Amino acid sequence: MRIERRLSHTFKALFASSKAGGIVLIACTLVSLSIANSTLGPGYLGFWHQYVAGLSIEHWVNDALMAIFFLLIGLELERELYNGELSDLRNAMLPMLAAAGGIAVPALIHFAFNSGTPTQAGVGIPMATDIAFALGVLALLGSRVPASLKIFLTALAVMDDLGAIVVIALFYTSDLSFLYLLGALAVFAGLLAMNRLLRVMVLLPYLVGGALMWFLMLKSGVHATIAGVLLAFAIPYSREEDDAESPSHRLEHILHKPVTFLILPVFALANTGIVIGAGWAEELLSANSLGIILGLVAGKPVGIFLFSFAAVSLGLCRLPLDLAWRHILGAGLLGGIGFTMSIFITNLAFTGAPEAINASKMAILVASMVAGIAGFAWLKLLGAPLASDPDTDTMDYEDIRRSS
Repeated sequence: MRIERRLSHTFKALFASSKAGGIVLIACTLVSLSIANSTLGPGYLGFWHQYVAGLSIEHWVNDALMAIFFLLIGLELERELYNGELSDLRNAMLPMLAAAGGIAVPALIHFAFNSGTPTQAGVGIPMATDIAFALGVLALLGSRVPASLKIFLTALAVMDDLGAIVVIALFYTSDLSFLYLLGALAVFAGLLAMNRLLRVMVLLPYLVGGALMWFLMLKSGVHATIAGVLLAFAIPYSREEDDAESPSHRLEHILHKPVTFLILPVFALANTGIVIGAGWAEELLSANSLGIILGLVAGKPVGIFLFSFAAVSLGLCRLPLDLAWRHILGAGLLGGIGFTMSIFITNLAFTGAPEAINASKMAILVASMVAGIAGFAWLKLLGAPLASDPDTDTMDYEDIRRSS
């Protein structure tokens, strides 16, 4: 299918690594759950809460290592904005509005269950989509699904993560220190000046400045991982696709495997040590757990599908020619895989409330498993082209681009 020409080498590398990365994440989660519920459990959980240089090991993982994950997210978002599906406003409207629906509807579902209660702070938990898991499940389907669905889901997940980052910055900020925040923003401004005015193309000064910005952001009360996203947009980027001379492009390639096969697995080990107590099934029926589960499993596909349908019906954008509405619904089901970002927001929402964190993580795991199986089964059965679909095999990419 000639539409495959739309996939850059960087995108193909990202998509290829997602399949293996998703398997590693699942394995780490199962290992963590098994150890936490064995005789080794107390020692295992205690390890993550040991303090090193003023922070617990879990804190270092969630605030420092995950800042590198957010840096990679920022680099991927930048690439999408310059060279990917988000570089053309008309093409970008579909995943952007789909992501908006995938954020708003799950949040409203959780809010409806938890409004005015101590667990209302968890409203951000079902907003997020896990890129690694969602693309990993899609990768398992191989060529059974259209190329445009891979692009759509990637752009959707990136925009979804951007929404989650904004939510974290605005609503999950602890006591704010304006002095440290101004310091962090001053460093960011200096990095931008290095890029735009001085045209510094060496990575090291940006990484050193990024580390300083992370420290100042940590002290400011704004979650330190936001520094990773800001750093991504300060690093020079070339508009030439897959430009090996671009510092941003080089760093993205450097980070892909360490993030996929080291940082995210360590995050899973540190955050999925969930002790499954006798009443865990009943806890899934609590208002908070129901809000998370229904938000991810039902709210995500409903929000993504309805906002996409409304956008196309209003003439704001159109479906890619090799996609049908059943594909959008399948992408919406996969969007319900929250995992990494949902667990991350859980830690912020219920700081100092281990029981709420434990119950929320269990709900996230259940919902993500259901969403992943449902999305895979739906696309396995209905993802292949049908006789009634447009024949994109006979169309050049330029024809498809002009018609969109």
